[in-house]
Amino acid sequence: MAQWTSAVGAAQLARLLTSQQDRPAGPGTKRPPAYRSLADGIRLLVLEGRVPVAARLPAERELALALSVSRTTVAAAYEALRTEGFLESRRGAGSWTAVPAGNPLPARGLEPLPPEALGSMIDLGTAALPAPEPWLTRAVQGALEELPPYAHTHGDYPAGLPALRAMIADRYSARGIPTMPEQIMVTTGAMGAMDAICHLFAGRGERIAVESPSYANILQLMREAGARLVPVAMAEGLAGWDVDRWRQVLREAAPRLAYVVADFHNPTGALADEDQRRRLVDAARSAGTVLIADETMSELWLDPDVEMPRAVCAFDPAGSTVITVGSASKAFWAGMRIGWVRAAPDVIRSLVAARAYADLGTPVLEQLAVNWLFGTGGWEQAVELRRGQARENRDALVAAVRRELPGWEFEVPRGGLTLWVRTGGLSGSRLAEVGERVGVRVPSGPRFGVDGAFEGYVRLPFTVGGAVAEEAAVRLGAAARLVESGATGAGESVRPFVA
Repeated sequence: MAQWTSAVGAAQLARLLTSQQDRPAGPGTKRPPAYRSLADGIRLLVLEGRVPVAARLPAERELALALSVSRTTVAAAYEALRTEGFLESRRGAGSWTAVPAGNPLPARGLEPLPPEALGSMIDLGTAALPAPEPWLTRAVQGALEELPPYAHTHGDYPAGLPALRAMIADRYSARGIPTMPEQIMVTTGAMGAMDAICHLFAGRGERIAVESPSYANILQLMREAGARLVPVAMAEGLAGWDVDRWRQVLREAAPRLAYVVADFHNPTGALADEDQRRRLVDAARSAGTVLIADETMSELWLDPDVEMPRAVCAFDPAGSTVITVGSASKAFWAGMRIGWVRAAPDVIRSLVAARAYADLGTPVLEQLAVNWLFGTGGWEQAVELRRGQARENRDALVAAVRRELPGWEFEVPRGGLTLWVRTGGLSGSRLAEVGERVGVRVPSGPRFGVDGAFEGYVRLPFTVGGAVAEEAAVRLGAAARLVESGATGAGESVRPFVA
């Protein structure tokens, strides 16, 4: 019986391997044999999660033809991978990817490290900060006081608590976007909102246009829903969106959905201006594409002189084109799994009806806590505290990276939680792999692209500051030197770090 659960074609694997841009060897540096380079490339794809574990690899002859190498080279690479525990084979069943005993399965998104691992590892994998106390405790206490009447009901509110739906609607109306509670559905985080929207609008095989780069976890969610992703390149640095390019893609590819993060884009930190927003909505309307606007970062401006443009949905007064997704997870705390969708009432009704076959509803206590924050002014004070934390962390991380890695390039965003860094020609995948061995966890650029793009980038979130940010940059510098020299970092020891 075959042990593989999916398959990777020869052309697909060749394309993924080609996307790994190695830094040119320096003078006196000996290139590894061709089979070794091939084995290392496949191993990195597995460790990155771009080739899943238990995926059947193409036959030796097929891959040799796709890569224009000898079959002997592929056979030797496969044998090396088998020896290292990254490949298993069975006569008649082929060969499939694996991970050696004791190694964690490669993360398919950007899952946070377990708390017990934080003593020795600086985690830059997840763009999330600790809770802004005392506001979390106060919100939970306020929710407990409001809970008794709800405890006498079945507790099942597929569209969300009426009080919270009304509160969110009022907040949009206060921003100059008239909104009724019937236009709001409360979800289990922004991911829950995106999952519901994708399943309603984009069946298996449907096209979804996405920014390139874009948020890794959303890209993976869309892939697993069976969508065909159509990347639209972002402009360099913080320039943001090339609307002419978007218009062309929407017209020619006719995607069912398009997904954008117009407010402090994840990962680049770019902020779309009003003209870009207006033109993007017009382009989507003309193409018949539903535009999803992710607002999870919209309240995280970090510089006091930032002028926030109107929301994307403000340019769709009829409500026929834009669906907005919001969340408490970035602006408040990732552990507060409350998100919401703002859309036309008929779309909300369809989402609510479909939810009966998914999670039924969002926890009542957490909804009450967010409602307490919105109703008491606690939200504004908590978010202001969050902005201060992120601003200090950003400035500390920027200074440390510039000092330790002067060849790395980036522009400093004026909001959000992430820094998008070009790594001076080094492989982001190798930096991520070696980084974990020297005690810093960082996601590589390909996680945020489609089909292996952005190998020369990493994303650095503003989750640490002060001495921890300085130490993170030191460890990144050590990882960079190991990658540049061709070493693996296997012999490096990870020392605990206490701020």
